[in-house]
Amino acid sequence: MSIPPRKFRRVCVYCGSSNQVAERWLECARVMGRALAGRGIDVVFGGGHVGLMGAVADAALAAGAQVYGVIPEKLFELELGHRGVTKLEVVATMHQRKQRMAELADAFVALPGGWGTLEEIFEVTTWTQLGYHEKPVGILNAHGFYDPLLAFLSNAADEAFIRPAYRDLLQHASDAELLLDSLASCSLPSFEELSRAAR
Repeated sequence: MSIPPRKFRRVCVYCGSSNQVAERWLECARVMGRALAGRGIDVVFGGGHVGLMGAVADAALAAGAQVYGVIPEKLFELELGHRGVTKLEVVATMHQRKQRMAELADAFVALPGGWGTLEEIFEVTTWTQLGYHEKPVGILNAHGFYDPLLAFLSNAADEAFIRPAYRDLLQHASDAELLLDSLASCSLPSFEELSRAAR
């Protein structure tokens, strides 16, 4: 039996914070910001005004969405905080930042990024796998950016490091609208599946 599509109030977007990247990556972030706003979905992000972070926030705001940033004190003091968002929360640590972003969001999306982006999307994917929340996760594979990562995950599943029930846990698409559709309609592992997988 198919489930009705999920309705998201807010989606957390993880992405790179470098201004040194090519314009196509910044445009990728703007497209996602506009796509979320176009569906009446507000944005949760890491609170920075630089790189893809700033681009997704600015695009979402310009398209009418509310944007909620969460940034640790250390980065805020470096004047990296986006002061134009709907609300900017300053927290003490990176751990508190990630926890607060997860609390605020109904789903999670990773755009192109580096260490931090990968760490964040893998953490919330693990939380979904283990039943700590029931929130879908996905990556925007714009311009094939995540092709090597998807190949790695496929190999990890083939080698039984990712169980069959979780093979498709991380949704992916090259188009923002298609990714949001997938997040709204994908099935998540049940507690019963989690229990069987642990045996």
